[in-house]
Formats: sequence, structure tokens, C-alpha cells
Amino acid sequence: MRVRFWGTRGSIPVALTAADIRDRLARALVAAEGRRFASYGEAYEFAAGQLPFAVSHTFGGHTSCVELETGSEEYFVCDMGSGARAFGEHVLARQAGRPATVNVFMSHVHWDHIMGFPFFGPAYVRGTRIRIHGCHGILERAFRLQQSPPCFPVSFDHLGATIEFIQIPPGRATEVSGLSVTPQLQRHSGDSYGLRFEIGGRSIVYSTDSEHKLEDRAQTEAIVGFFRAADLVIFDAMYSLAEAISVKEDWGHSSNVVGVELCQLARVKHLVLFHHEPANSDAAIETALRDAQRLEELTRGKQALRVSAAHDGLEIEL
Repeated sequence: MRVRFWGTRGSIPVALTAADIRDRLARALVAAEGRRFASYGEAYEFAAGQLPFAVSHTFGGHTSCVELETGSEEYFVCDMGSGARAFGEHVLARQAGRPATVNVFMSHVHWDHIMGFPFFGPAYVRGTRIRIHGCHGILERAFRLQQSPPCFPVSFDHLGATIEFIQIPPGRATEVSGLSVTPQLQRHSGDSYGLRFEIGGRSIVYSTDSEHKLEDRAQTEAIVGFFRAADLVIFDAMYSLAEAISVKEDWGHSSNVVGVELCQLARVKHLVLFHHEPANSDAAIETALRDAQRLEELTRGKQALRVSAAHDGLEIEL
């Protein structure tokens, strides 16, 4: 199974500023001092292979959209944030005119998680089949509402694809085209659901937009059970621990520190920090990642926990 990240920010898309780009150019020039490149290709290889992440990459600007590639001819994706536009381009290119079947799994229907759907190219292609799965009774209304006048020029009814809304029950497994999905209710305004996927002996948990209060013993035990022995947990680490327990308490998001603690308790193999605060720079996100990695080292038990930070374009093979 391969996990591909098309959008990793929370709340609203962001972009690199002109100052960010100048900073990267300056650092790249310093790193390349004394080198001569005979071609664009040589310069590109240098940038791709020798420059650090902070210079050659960005944690990205699109809101939540994560693809699960299972080897099936069908597509599976979590949430339709602004990353859905790029995901849609990927689907159209890969299909090369053939109709696609896309299974969408929604954590919840806040705007940053559905805003990419009006720009999802396959939705406009006749013959495409899109199944939108979720636990919320308001699922279809939310998707239709954002394409209603005066919010968007193309109404939902003018989309070319065949679109189904399928309500799935929380707390138990449902099979969707060979992929098992189990939703778990999470603490978030309007309710959010974590999603545990299992196929071929591999397990992935997509747990965004959830505030975890470790002092709530029942909730902690439920989440640890939900995460138990997962190969990969994609975790809402929008805030620092200090923010999560003070000025942004009860805002519905969690922290890098809590992610490490929960995943250690659950004996998870790999934690990916996700749903990055839009006000945070790449440097701030890297700091949160280093802090989480250091905490894991200091508190490690018998099993090491790998800790990464998601960025647009990241692919993880399981």
C-alpha cells in the first residue's frame, strides 16, 4: 500500500511568500558556491539531491487530502480539501480517458475539508463514479451547499459524474471495494471521525481534527485502542502542547507531543504529524517535528516510533 499526501495544512490553504522564495534562493546560492552547472539537468539534480529539505521543499499549502493506493483499479482518498484539485489531475492523467471510480472518505464537512471538491476534475467527467462515504447525516447537504448560488458558479447538479453519498456506521468495520474502514468519533466541533483502514495485513489510521485530552482516561483508552499496532497514524498536530492546553484549548485540535504519547501507548510503528497550522512557517513545523522526534527518543520503550511530518507530495510505502 502507498499513502500519498496531496494536502496537509489545516483551516485554510497557504502559499510561500516572496520573502520565503528569496530566502530559499539565497540559501541555495550559498550552498552552490564554487560549483558550475553545465545544464539545467545538473542544477536540478543538485537541488533535488544535495539541498536540505528547508531549501528544496516546503510543507505545502493545500488543505487535507490523502490518497490510499491499494493496488485496486479504484481510487481511495480521505477528505476533499484544496489538495483534491491536484489529486484530480493525477486521476485524469492516469486514467487517460477511461472512466474512474473514486471512493472518498470524509472525516467531517468543515469547509477546509470539502473546499477542493468543486475543483476536482473527475467530478465533471461523464462516466466517472464518485462514492462519498461518511458518518454525518448532513454529508450531501454540505457538498451541495458550497456549490449553491452565490457561492460557486457551477451547481452540484451540473457535475457530469455519477455521485453517491453513503452513510457508514461509526464503531464498526465496513468493507468498501476490498478495503476495510472503521470510523471512530473524535472530539471536535460538529463531530469528526477518525478512520482506520485495513487491507492485506496493513493498517492506517487517519485521525485529523481531533482534540485529545489525556486526562480523560476513557477517551484516551478508546483512542489508544483505535490506534493499536497501526503501521501508520496520520495525526492532527496543529498546535504546540503549550497552545493546546492554554489559549487554544477546546479549539478541536491536538499537538505533536500528544501524538507521540498516544502512538507510544498504542505501539504504532510510524506517526506522521498532519493538519499543520496555516500561520506556521516551514521552520516552525520543522521545529515541531524535531521536538516530537526528541521526545520519542527520550521516552522510547522496547519499540521505536518513527516520527515524520507530512508535506504535499510526500509518499509513504507500507
